[in-house]
Amino acid sequence: MKEFVNVQYVGFEAKALVREYSFVVRQASNETREFTLAIVNEAFNSRRVRFQDAPDICSAKLHRELATYSNHPPQSHYRISEVELDEYRDTHSRKPAGGFYPRKTTKEF
Repeated sequence: MKEFVNVQYVGFEAKALVREYSFVVRQASNETREFTLAIVNEAFNSRRVRFQDAPDICSAKLHRELATYSNHPPQSHYRISEVELDEYRDTHSRKPAGGFYPRKTTKEF
């Protein structure tokens, strides 16, 4: 049987080299743990990641760690790697902007 886990994003803190995203994980056994995930500021500055995507990226990483270690990861601090940022960008790429109507083709007479 799978144990109930509630993951809650509680905020971020901007530091000199990284932005740290904080999460609280509550389990059915009333156990509460805090996790911090960091993304280097350079990733935001170079536009490899958008600020609004960062909590989702961190949440996905935390969920993977919880699943891997049966909801008891050995660490409480993680750093998001370049590979993880690239994977997120590849799986969440934007669709090209399209209009409401298809483009009309011009006919040559």
